[in-house]
Amino acid sequence: MPSSISLHSVSAIAYGFRYRAPLKHTCLLYAHQLHSSHRQKSPLFSSSFCRVLNPSFVTGNSLFSRMEQFWSGSAVNRNKGMTEQLRRYGVIKSQKVTEIMETVDRGLFVPEGTPAYVDSPMSIGYNATISAPHMHAMCLELLEDRLQPGMHALDVGSGTGYLTACFALMVGPQGRVVGVEHIPELVAWSIKNVEKSAAAPLLKEGSLSLHVGDGRKGWPEHAPYDAIHVGAAAADVPQDLIDQLKPGGRMVIPVGTFFQDLKVIDKKLDGSISVRSETSVRYVPLTSREAQIKGTD
Repeated sequence: MPSSISLHSVSAIAYGFRYRAPLKHTCLLYAHQLHSSHRQKSPLFSSSFCRVLNPSFVTGNSLFSRMEQFWSGSAVNRNKGMTEQLRRYGVIKSQKVTEIMETVDRGLFVPEGTPAYVDSPMSIGYNATISAPHMHAMCLELLEDRLQPGMHALDVGSGTGYLTACFALMVGPQGRVVGVEHIPELVAWSIKNVEKSAAAPLLKEGSLSLHVGDGRKGWPEHAPYDAIHVGAAAADVPQDLIDQLKPGGRMVIPVGTFFQDLKVIDKKLDGSISVRSETSVRYVPLTSREAQIKGTD
């Protein structure tokens, strides 16, 4: 990554920061998080690579800490405030995405005691993270047309279940949403999280399900999928996921090792594939359960 970038202006967004770079895209930056000795790989919302803020600048008694107090009141109000900020700065454009992110309280899906509404990825244990709110918003925006009522969606690396719950509310009870996560403890936790959320009735009725499995192989039982989201970076796009994508469907997946791009993969009605890069990102690797636990790629 470049050692520096020319920045024209700085303004606060959510509890993170919005940098206006000399390019057409906005760049959201946030602090590094540490889980044991493993440094979390934070996604970068930018059309070019941007430096992550020095943690000493945004922790302790700094502006970052003080901004954790920015919204007062209930978790519902803080969640709504986070969503409004993301919309104000153009990360969220869709009214439907706004409604879904206001309805699904992010605070139910992060470890207790962590600042749920900070625009930053957070460790959830097992060398895994929950993505920053702006990345969730971006993925919901990219997949919205394939998350219409009655459609099928697959969430690979479903983690604590946040985005899976959002998908389920978008496709509704006539649709089908499957979350696949290879850490059993995270699956158990995600089920408890969803049970406390607005998506609980869909879990109970069976239109939303969360499973232990190798997400690289997808979940053939409910394929093909109109929308596939992958929450970790693949060295190459898994063929099983392409095969399980419905003609007319879309997959959003980070691809790469050190240098990563968020790829938007569309399967045309004739079965042909088109791929474009949406932005440069930094995700944890899509790997085996054993490699993830060890913290290796």
